[in-house]
Parts: sequence; structure tokens; C-alpha cells
Amino acid sequence: MELYACLTARGDALFELCDALLCTDGPVRTLVDLALAPEHRRGHGALYGGLNQGRIDVARLRRALAGVPLPRAADGRLVLAVDVSPWLRPDADTSPDRAFCHTFGRGEGKHQMVPGWPYSVVAALETGRTSWTAVLDAVRLKPGADVAAVTTVQIREVIERLVAAGQWKEGDPQVLVVLDAGYDSPRIAHLLGDLPVQILGRLRSDRVMRRPTPPRIYDPKGGRPPKHGGEFVFGDPASWGAEQAVTTTDTRLYGRATAQAWDRLHPRLTRRAAWLDHDGPLPIIEGTVIRLQAEKLPSGGVNKPVWLWWSGTTASTEDVDRCWQSFLRRFDIEHTFRLFKQTLGWTKPRLRSPEAADRWTWLVIAAHSQLRLARPLATDLRRPWEAPAPPNKLTPARVRRGFRNLRVKTGSPAGAPKPTRPGPGRAPGSKNRHPATRHDVGRVLATGEPYTRPTHHMTGTKPRRTS
Repeated sequence: MELYACLTARGDALFELCDALLCTDGPVRTLVDLALAPEHRRGHGALYGGLNQGRIDVARLRRALAGVPLPRAADGRLVLAVDVSPWLRPDADTSPDRAFCHTFGRGEGKHQMVPGWPYSVVAALETGRTSWTAVLDAVRLKPGADVAAVTTVQIREVIERLVAAGQWKEGDPQVLVVLDAGYDSPRIAHLLGDLPVQILGRLRSDRVMRRPTPPRIYDPKGGRPPKHGGEFVFGDPASWGAEQAVTTTDTRLYGRATAQAWDRLHPRLTRRAAWLDHDGPLPIIEGTVIRLQAEKLPSGGVNKPVWLWWSGTTASTEDVDRCWQSFLRRFDIEHTFRLFKQTLGWTKPRLRSPEAADRWTWLVIAAHSQLRLARPLATDLRRPWEAPAPPNKLTPARVRRGFRNLRVKTGSPAGAPKPTRPGPGRAPGSKNRHPATRHDVGRVLATGEPYTRPTHHMTGTKPRRTS
């Protein structure tokens, strides 16, 4: 009922579309297939009308997602993962607000930039090996957006909603936010310093950190005292020094995993890029650097160490183990993205407007949340070739198989469809006199100005060569 209350315009069509998404057997290929489901009592025109002209109270839906029971770590801590997943639209010339999305091409080390709509997603992680996450928020990144700034605002709003919903109280362990290498973890930790949040992010293997400021020693020659200590070069073991904590754990997939931690290391900031307009002196953002080295990789690839930066200091062995194990759990959000795209058909519709894409995205998130809430009630409708699974070990796809049986017991608040007939449309043989506007893929220069194509690119003629 709370989901139905969040659908403020064309709510019946949107709610039945969400029911059809949950009850349809097998992966979703097109939206028209959902219109043929028994749960969707309206035609395909109402389906597209709901996505194009409907309205969703996203603020209320976000508060509802923050108020449901959320998974927690063994110590009762909330662990959040943030990542960006693209909705690729390379051929959608009539769709605005497309940006170049970083994707992995075929082959090792192949990277491609494909036009699409990138979405930043925040999800709560569970403990242990699982494919379940609790998606709490999704924001579409516009072309030229500062990912660190947008992520900071997104995390702040999620934490504030969790506190308002009673998910975090005074005295509880701080919320741990896990980021990948594409985020500026020290900057995000500095911007969220007033919240009960700890930041854990992966760093590149070619980074250089600085040690704490050494004690001031009288120098008869004078001069300004040093602001930073010695260098900590990730690629130079001679600069590491003694570790603060070392842990060794035997894992099933990676063999023996060794984690080393060095305390109070910070990056040396300069007045450029994100810190160009910073007021006052640049801050010193200290944290703990963790080096994780596994004995083997399941894929048999090159076994390289993983470098992590944690915003906390004076880390104990328990803190080090919790950090690197939480980082490995971050990859559970990749299972959620795979479920969204391959099973629930998140990126299958060819919608023109980004607003319609946002409505469909929130319907997919609402459907996934209902699957997670129905997890204890679902029965295992397994295929003959599948192994039996305990009720608490069912994957989201297997819970979805039995959702139609659960829906019969709960009913639907959507009203009955009214009889109608389709409009005449454009007469056969007539030309479209209102062609859709074409939009270039949004690109922003380093100066912050929008990129404009040169004249010779627009006219299709080559520039004249001069000797």
C-alpha cells in the first residue's frame, strides 16, 4: 500500500506494471511482454503512458525504503556500498542528457566510452556470501557532474533518512560506506566529517601518501616548518616501515589472505581540481592504509595486492579484518546490477526521455525491495536440474518465481481498468511533420564549459589543409 501511495499520477498503470514485473516468469525482454501478463489488466498504451506521463513521489519512496528492515554486519553495523551502473543508449540520438559511460570491452584491459545514462546506486550489504542487497537510493548522473560531489550529497541524504527512520541511534557503531577505486575517498570522508560515517575505498597501486607532520625541531637557518612527513610510496616497500597491525586469514576462494595496516597516512592536497576553490588552508585528511595480499585468485589471473584507505585511525586487528572483508562484500552490488539488467530488464526499454527512465528505474528498485521482503515467505520452485536450497538461501530470481502465489493472497489496490479504445494515430502514408530533436552526447571541458562541435564537424565538410 505504501508503494501505491507513492504513485501520484497514473498510479494504477504503474502499480500493475510493477506487479507484472514481479510475477512474469523468466527474464524480461521487452515492456510489451509485461503488458501481456495476467497481472497487467491494461493495454500497452497505458503501460507507456504511465512511464511517460506518470509521477512518482520519489522522496516518500526513499523514506519508505529507509524504514524497512535492513541487513547488518555481525557487530550490528550498517554497511553501505556505492557504485555507478550505466544504462547504455548509444543509438538514442533523440534522448537528452546522455553522457559517456565507462564500460569494459571485450578482451583484457579493453575500455570503452559508450553514451548512456549513468546511475549512482546506494545499497546496504549483508554478511556472508550472498547475492542480496537492500537498494536505498538511485540518482542519475548528468553530463559533466562531479561524481564525488554528487556521491557526497547522496550519501548524506541516505544517512539522514536512516537516522530519521531509527536505523541508527546514538551509541551505535558508525555506518561504513564502501567505495571503489573511481571515488576520491579522502575528499568524501572530509565532506562527511559531521556524520556518523566511516569511508572505506580502494586506491590505485601507484599512489603516494604522506606520514604525519614530524615534531618541530629548531633550525638555526630558519625556514618554514614542514607540513607533511615522509613519503609512503605504494610501489616502494622500502618506504613502508613497520606496520601497525598485521592479520592472516585462511579463505576458501583466495587461500591465505594477509592484510597489513599503516596508521595516520594522508594524501598531499594541492590547489587544483576539486580543491581549487577551497577556502582556507588545505586540510590534512588522515586515515589508515591497508594492503591486502591474497595467496591465489579463483580466475587464475595476476595476483596483485589491493590497497584500501579507511577514514579511521588507530586500527586494531579487528578493524583491519572488518575493513577488507567488507570491501569484498562490496561486489555483492554487482549481483544486484546483473539481476536488474538480465532478469528484471532494467535497461531493456527504449525510452526517449530520461524522466521516464527514472520512473522505470524506481519501479525496478521497488520490485527488488518487495522480493527481499518476501524472501522468508517464498517457496523454492526449482527447476529439475537445480539443486535444492534452504528457504533463507534462495536467490532473488528464485524468490521471483513464487511471487505470483504470494500476490494472490495480498491482493492489489489498483482499480479496474476503464473501457476505452485507441486513438486514430497518424494517418497511413502521411509524413511525420514534428520530428524529434536530436541531442549530442553531453561533454564538458576541463574549464567547466560545455563542449561544442567544430563547424566543419557539423556541416560534414573537411577543413581545408594549408601548407
